Amino acid sequence: MEKIADVIKYEGDNATFIWKHPNEDFNSLTQLIVHESQEAIFMMNGQALDLFGPGRYTLETQNIPKIGRFLKRATGDETPFHCEVYFINKTEQMAIKWGTDSKVEFMEPTYQFPIKIGACGEMNLRAEDSRKLLLKVVGTENYLTQSKLTQLFRAFLMTKIKTYLARSIRESKISIFEIDEHLQELSENLHKMLIEDFADYGVALERFFVTTIVKPDGDSAYEKFKSLHFRQYADIAEAKLRQQVGIIDKQTEAQKMVIESQALAQKRTQEGYTYQQERGFDVAEKVAENEAVGEFTNMGVGFGTMAGVGGAVGGMVGGMMNDAMGSAMNLSIPTPASQPAQTFCDNCGAKLNQGSAFCEECGTPVVKSNKTCINCGYEFERPGKFCPKCGTKREG
Repeated sequence: MEKIADVIKYEGDNATFIWKHPNEDFNSLTQLIVHESQEAIFMMNGQALDLFGPGRYTLETQNIPKIGRFLKRATGDETPFHCEVYFINKTEQMAIKWGTDSKVEFMEPTYQFPIKIGACGEMNLRAEDSRKLLLKVVGTENYLTQSKLTQLFRAFLMTKIKTYLARSIRESKISIFEIDEHLQELSENLHKMLIEDFADYGVALERFFVTTIVKPDGDSAYEKFKSLHFRQYADIAEAKLRQQVGIIDKQTEAQKMVIESQALAQKRTQEGYTYQQERGFDVAEKVAENEAVGEFTNMGVGFGTMAGVGGAVGGMVGGMMNDAMGSAMNLSIPTPASQPAQTFCDNCGAKLNQGSAFCEECGTPVVKSNKTCINCGYEFERPGKFCPKCGTKREG
């Protein structure tokens, strides 16, 4: 019994871009079901008529049951109204492998020597323009899978990728010895360059990754410049390390000084004396180490110094030292009372000895004033019988 209507839906897998339903020349009233992330193209008499998005549709094909049987007899059991449906998978197809089939030759931008490299990676593709992809790539084929697409695009991919790869390395001046650090940059550059090329075939290049750069290990020129490059950067790294170690040592020394200073300040606070007081102790200790009074002068320490070097403690130490120094001075330096007063002759100016009645030089009599002590020379301020300075009996 001949079916009046069919149900047409997608029966492919996610690794397929375009899939043609095997049921052809179906009758009118056939139901077309299109899933999400899919599109369907209805072909009638060799022409792509309608593009269907997600949903359910009833197709009109001019193939009518019973009447179609009489028409087929006239054409040898073939309907004159040929029809078919293509399903297009709109999902993003990920991790599609690519790789150069031969080495890319270019001039190394840093050391300017010729070099050959290979490259490989992955890309994500998506069918964007269903009609363009079907008409330009699939044609009358029954399907288009990932492997078949990369096979059809192989020559296209190799030519474009190798050209763009060499150009990107040259324009970005990427050293072959540092190229692994720039894989993301290379991937982004190649992605931008390839987008329009894929779009010409109705394919969207969603992602493009360069995962591996195959270097010419063992090549004499490459190994020579590789050794030079890493030796140069090893020297730079060593110099930076030494500089950093020096900075760390200085920082450690400074931190140590800060810690010691803080500990000393805390100690002073706990012991109840200030920095000025501590300095008074230090100066007093230095003074005490000198036995002769004359050495205080050599040290530049005056008798009034100790009184101001350390606040309360310094004043106390300074007072004690002043008393000690005063006693030493009294013992070592004769007092004015022990020294006779020196007078001079009024006639010739010669120095007169104590108690002289006449000048030894000119014989002029010495005139004694009752206003001056004959012993110490003290000038009397008021009448009296004895000198208030030395106790000698006054004359007159």
